[in-house]
Order: sequence, then C-alpha cells, then structure tokens
Amino acid sequence: MTEKQTNPAVWFITGVSSGFGRSLAEAVLARGDKVVGTVRNDAQIAPFENLAPERAHGVLLDVTDAAAVPRAISQAIERAGPIDVLVNNAGYGLFGAFEEVSDAEARQLFDTNVFGTVNVIRTVLPHFRERGRGHIVNFSSVAGVIGITGCSFYCASKHAIEGLSESLARELRPFGIRVTVVEPGGFRTNFAGGSLKWSEVESPIYTETVGKMRRHMSSYHGTQAGDPAKAADAIVRAVCADAPPLRLALGPDAVDVVRKKLSSVQNDLEAWLDVSSSTNFDH
Repeated sequence: MTEKQTNPAVWFITGVSSGFGRSLAEAVLARGDKVVGTVRNDAQIAPFENLAPERAHGVLLDVTDAAAVPRAISQAIERAGPIDVLVNNAGYGLFGAFEEVSDAEARQLFDTNVFGTVNVIRTVLPHFRERGRGHIVNFSSVAGVIGITGCSFYCASKHAIEGLSESLARELRPFGIRVTVVEPGGFRTNFAGGSLKWSEVESPIYTETVGKMRRHMSSYHGTQAGDPAKAADAIVRAVCADAPPLRLALGPDAVDVVRKKLSSVQNDLEAWLDVSSSTNFDH
C-alpha cells in the first residue's frame, strides 16, 4: 500500500478493543480506510463499529483457535473487501522469573503471541499471493531485541516474532508482499495494567531481582512516556512508504535499546573474532 492508492485500503487488525490495536484502528479510520478488527466478546463489537459506521467492522476471534481464523478472514473479506494490510497485534505480557513460570503459563503465552500470529498469517497469505501484494505488520517489542530480567518467556515469544518476520520478508518479497516488525518501547497502553500477567508462583530467591521488577511494574502503568496515537501514526507512515522498513523501533527508549544491542553484539564479535574465525577445517 502506498500513498498513491486511490481506493480505501482494508486493514485487518487483531485486538482492537484497546491499546495499540485500538489506536492504530482509529488512525487508519481517520485516513478514510476500512478496518476489520478482532475482538474477544460481542459487547466490544458495537463500540468499535461506531467509530466509523460502514468502515469499521468488528469480528469475534480468538487467534489461538486455528479453526476459527479462516471463518473470520472470510467474514472480513465479505464485509470490507480484499485485505491490503494485516496487523498482528493481539498478545499479552507474561512476567516472572524463568523458574517461576509454569509450563502451562509458558505454552499459553506462545499459543497467543506466536502461534496466534502464525494462524492468522497462514490464512491471509494465499489471498496476498493471489493479488500479488499485501503488507504484514507484526508487533514485537523491545523485549524482542534484548533479554529483560523477569520476563524471559515473554522475551522469547517476541524474539520468535522477530525471526519469523525477517524470514517471511525474504520469502515473500518475490510475491510483492512486504513485512514490517514493530518494536515499541514504553507506551501508555494497558500492557503494564490489566493486560499484563504474572507467574502464579513468586519465589523468595528472586526477591532482589525479579521482585524489584514486580514492584516497579505496579507503579509503571500509566506513567509511560510513549503516546499510542503517535505510535499509530508512525506505523501508518511506515506502511504507506514506498520503501517500508523491516523493523520499526518506536520511542526514544526503543531506539536506545536497539543501539545498545547492536553495540553489544559488535563488541562481542570483535573481542572473540579470532576464536570465531578459527573453526574451519585446516587445509
């Protein structure tokens, strides 16, 4: 999708009841485009559709229900037309030390953050390939760039989205399909509030490490510097660009995280260059 497109574009955005999904939907609707947004219960449909009657369409979907995704996509195309932009925003944060998080908690997280994204992409891709165009926007996080104390499994889920997105970008480029992975820093959404889950177990051995994170997050919610509306505008600009980025860091804190990560990787590479380069067979 570029600024030259004359007909309203159709965006399919998962998780539009609040947070980034809602802000992005509002920005897209303000452009005059159409949005099909997924919600988790019937009561959320009418408030969403009232944002722009005839252009905002709510559909019920739990992205972890693989069988339900094709029905939701078919409903979206029937109501709004062929999809131009797919935004995988649905997901949540799970915090807790590695040893505190149960197998069930970790698997549920991956079912939503990773396989939920996979379910939607698998369904939309044939439509994109048939049309010879489309744009996939996958939400990652600064947690997809670095490891953070107290959220190892959440970081792992977002690192998975990073690798998936980069590979998809290479695979889909010949079909005219673009991929962008969004890496937000701290924004004033509900991520650190009701959307954040903590491990049910809280071990005293992590009181001075992960425990500090628990205490910090309780006061962090509602104080983040990032404005979700401005983040949404930035995502729209990236999608509409002639050469959209593969990665879009959002927020000065995210930019700082990425720069520090690149510097750390470069430092390790140079410090161990001789060892790293000495592993071929001798000739």
